[in-house]
Amino acid sequence: MYMCPKLGMSNRSQSLRVFPVFLLAALMTTTVVLLAGCGDGPSGDTNGASSGLSGQIEIDGSSTVFPITEAVAEEFRKLHPGVQVNVGVSGTGGGFKRFTGGETDISDASRPIKEREAQAATEAGVEYIELSVAIDGLSIVVNRDNEFVTCLTVDTLREVWEPGSVIRNWADIDPSWPDRDLRLYGPGTDSGTFDYFTEVIVGESQLSRPDYTASEDDNVLVQGIRGDRNALGYFGYAYYAENVDLVKLVAVDGGDGCIMPTDTTVQDGTYAPLSRPIFIYVSVDSLSRPEVKEFVEFYMEQGGALAAEVGYVPMPASVYKENINLVESQK
Repeated sequence: MYMCPKLGMSNRSQSLRVFPVFLLAALMTTTVVLLAGCGDGPSGDTNGASSGLSGQIEIDGSSTVFPITEAVAEEFRKLHPGVQVNVGVSGTGGGFKRFTGGETDISDASRPIKEREAQAATEAGVEYIELSVAIDGLSIVVNRDNEFVTCLTVDTLREVWEPGSVIRNWADIDPSWPDRDLRLYGPGTDSGTFDYFTEVIVGESQLSRPDYTASEDDNVLVQGIRGDRNALGYFGYAYYAENVDLVKLVAVDGGDGCIMPTDTTVQDGTYAPLSRPIFIYVSVDSLSRPEVKEFVEFYMEQGGALAAEVGYVPMPASVYKENINLVESQK
């Protein structure tokens, strides 16, 4: 197993705003990013020519996990320029459709695989392993010009998002707030973030009012909220961290007061109930190819640092070590 040198901070860090410790606007179902290496690689290997690896790795799935996988793929490509890594963003559900059909090697997922998806994999003969890669603090955001919303309770969020909701303007939530239309933005139904949010906020996965602007691409949601002073929406924390000057973060009161997502509150679970682990699923058959196995091991070795760089909370080091052991055991 190749143990890569310590990574330096890439140009990504210049465009991100992360918490001290850890931490394209085209509407489309699937965005495929071909990550080509450029410039110098990590110290000790400037062109990767000695690696000898070649091939192609297909990845698709969650837009929430995408920033981590994209960062890993970018660094991996510097070391192994002969390997093409294609990363798609069709949402967790869309990614699992391709993965369980044997179309991809790795599936990014912001929720665990569902029973029906696991059954589809079994029927297609696709064996897989689940690897936790980071912890996300699903974030509630409004327009930067919104000066009256600083915190929302879980009960209020449920009343806003549940099917049959009668809340149509901000004054319906609080009579002291402006009597202006409330316009909602959120992930589409193929998104694992949509599944998670509806389960913990509304009370049942996939249960939501339908009258909102939906997209599997969180960048589309960012731009929509940025341009709409009456907007309220939600998406993974990394997309807020990358756009702190464009949208405003709202605290959430889950019963113990208003809590903002930070490295500490996400990791210890006090940012409840919107803290959650995120995953990659790896095809066991694909692991027989050296470029895939090397990529997944690289992901576990460097993924924690890169997850922090793009705005997520890394898993404990022991989790990444256990993940590597699990990969190594797939003979």
